Amino acid sequence: MPAHDVLIIGAGLAGQRAALAAAQAGASVAIVSKVHPVRSHSVAAAGGINAAISVDDDWHSHAYDTVKGSDFLGDQDAIEIMCSEAPHEVMHLEHIGVTFHRNDKGELDLRAFGGASMKRTAYVADITGQAILHVLYEQLMKHHEQVERYEEWFVTSLLQDDSGRCCGVIARDVRSGRMEVLKAKNVILACGGAGQVYSPTTNALIVTGDGIAQAYRIGAPLMDMEMVQYHPTTLVENGILITEGARGEGATLLNSDGERFMEKYAPNKMELASRDVVSRAEQTEILEGRGVGPQKAGIYLDITKVPRKRTLEALREIVNIGKDFAGVDITREPIMIRPGAHYIMGGVKTDVNGATSVEGLYAAGEVACVSVHGGNRLGANSLLDTLIFGRRAGEHAAARATSMALPSASEARLGDDVAMIDAILARPRTGRRVSEIKGELGETMNKHVAVYRDEQGLQSAHEVVRRLKEEAKSAYVDDHGAVFNQDVLGAIELGYMLDCAEAIVVGAIERKESRGAQFRTDYPERNDEQWLKHIDITAGADGVGGVGGPRITYSPVTITQWQPEERKY
Repeated sequence: MPAHDVLIIGAGLAGQRAALAAAQAGASVAIVSKVHPVRSHSVAAAGGINAAISVDDDWHSHAYDTVKGSDFLGDQDAIEIMCSEAPHEVMHLEHIGVTFHRNDKGELDLRAFGGASMKRTAYVADITGQAILHVLYEQLMKHHEQVERYEEWFVTSLLQDDSGRCCGVIARDVRSGRMEVLKAKNVILACGGAGQVYSPTTNALIVTGDGIAQAYRIGAPLMDMEMVQYHPTTLVENGILITEGARGEGATLLNSDGERFMEKYAPNKMELASRDVVSRAEQTEILEGRGVGPQKAGIYLDITKVPRKRTLEALREIVNIGKDFAGVDITREPIMIRPGAHYIMGGVKTDVNGATSVEGLYAAGEVACVSVHGGNRLGANSLLDTLIFGRRAGEHAAARATSMALPSASEARLGDDVAMIDAILARPRTGRRVSEIKGELGETMNKHVAVYRDEQGLQSAHEVVRRLKEEAKSAYVDDHGAVFNQDVLGAIELGYMLDCAEAIVVGAIERKESRGAQFRTDYPERNDEQWLKHIDITAGADGVGGVGGPRITYSPVTITQWQPEERKY
């Protein structure tokens, strides 16, 4: 039975940064990833990473912009940590080999991003996540004797000892079907968000809420789950992301009348208002009949305003995306976009070191909610979140490991998970396919739990999710083999997604106000008196999704320097 000081689930930016920090602290480390590490979803992050590194900038300004962007739901102590540590983290990346774009003076170039009071986004063209991910992977190669990699292993459960401490995981080798217990003094969840709960989404097929649901199932609270970000610019045809960097370079949004409509909604920041504001503006234009395209379901993003040479240099990937997936040369004509499901601001509730309420369990990155994003994440703060809190979780877990013995992990649980998979394989073909249930889930969430929400739609979504949870119990699979059986893994992922969906819907029903990404047409105003608080969700005592359903409690928002005020852009 393999054993480690720190076991990390997920090999994206949060996971690799945690692994590097833990290894440098002397811990024995393992990374478990259901795909090869450089295929993690962090590779899709395009626009850049925020840090107050300009001589004219200050981290307090970055922190205020983040607090304001969060619609004052973000915890300000965590935001201060993230923003104050950002310049050092970005310079560290530069020193270990990330080839950030430079200006004519040879300094790190910075681009404008939404909700920021000045340019503070460092970038590598529009492949920033990919560039950072590959450099971190290279750095981990230096620690190959300390860091064991379980590539293409799928975690089925978190393990707890008799005292409730997290002491490892049960995982399946995707290549062979072999199941194994991996023991650990500490486990760090770094396995991303739950974007596949929605359809369409900018998220990769692997982003199925695994870590959120696994933590939830062993009693860890989830926080801010109702806050789901719709990115303003995704392709109408398929939801593929068009980076905010395009608007940062000067691209404009136009309706069917050729009007630059953001003048009405955010006259000061225009297209670079916060993402929730821009997405609502676009959706309003579409709903009022000023959309573009065959069904008037889109908005024009006009990148021809940006000099062609600059577009080909700084936005080269979306040039290719436009040609390949929309048949449009963005250097010569506008491209149709619409708001699309993009990011989960909520997640597993943690402190500023990534620790959850379950001893020995940490979380970092999109799977976690330290609440630096609150009701709305600023563009280019996501990469920063993964790195700052990935590093802090790795350091804290490594330090904790030095003062404790390896906890005991029961081999009996392995049999439970083997039996669970055997039961999936044995299901008769009388139920629905996994893909059908997933499709209905995604369409339902995109219809009722999107840019605009109301009580009737949310209750309808909850009814569908509850029904789908029942139907998922009999969903059958076609592949009964052991080698690379993605069919059976998809059935397990469906359960994770349904847990996440229920938490999102329950939180959205509970929050009877409009704040950040949660816009209730039946409660259109922000209500600080009643709702300046986090909604925490834990599994019901009768089991996840049982008769009693998720339990709701509240926790206060930490305010240090900035009192809530009306948010204007």
